[in-house]
Amino acid sequence: MHKKVLIENIDKIHTTEMGIDRIQKNLGIDEEPVGYCISKLRQDNAKVEKEGKNYYVNVDNCRITINSSSFTIITAHKV
Repeated sequence: MHKKVLIENIDKIHTTEMGIDRIQKNLGIDEEPVGYCISKLRQDNAKVEKEGKNYYVNVDNCRITINSSSFTIITAHKV
């Protein structure tokens, strides 16, 4: 259910300038982080849960935090 909401609003998913650097550093990636996180969300094995005001996407040993009202990717971490 939560994954469906994120997929339906995929065009609204974004991050801040600070978020770009934070996500790239935490995940150890050089590529554009919003596209990277969206590709992770779209994977069949991605699990989405909602706790409070945030969605948490768990997939491929990483956890992506997305604000549920603004669809801002706040951070992402390796698990």
